[in-house]
Amino acid sequence: MDEQGQRLHIRKATLREWRSEFARHLRTLGVPANATDRYVRGETKPRKSDGIYRSAERGASSHMRDRVLLVAAEMRAGAIKIEPGKAKLLETRAQVERGWRAVGDMLSTAGRPELAAEVRQFVVRMPSASTEKEILAAALLERVREPRAKSSPPTR
Repeated sequence: MDEQGQRLHIRKATLREWRSEFARHLRTLGVPANATDRYVRGETKPRKSDGIYRSAERGASSHMRDRVLLVAAEMRAGAIKIEPGKAKLLETRAQVERGWRAVGDMLSTAGRPELAAEVRQFVVRMPSASTEKEILAAALLERVREPRAKSSPPTR
């Protein structure tokens, strides 16, 4: 709430800026702190809103079940529909990879080839940029294949 009692509507960009400033202030106090965005760290798992997360923790949420059923229905129909944010997701991933490769190049130039190699390996090991639907679809496929692998007779 602001001084007049009105609800504040804070944008994600503003939160990122506050987080970065907070880390900067901690560093001036001698506390090691960083405010690296998830996607720069290679974190790709979509996050749920606080309400959905807490409800799921209590076992009271049907959100994920509904999402899984939607993905399963789309898969039965032939393919999952591409989400509108996929293009932005891929664009962001390309920018992140370019940034990390540039860091690797700078480290090589600075005479730190071992560290440069670690940075390049980090980029290679980053999970693919996938939407929540794609992650759920992959998990469903894995789950469908799992029982068959366990129940099939051993090959000789």
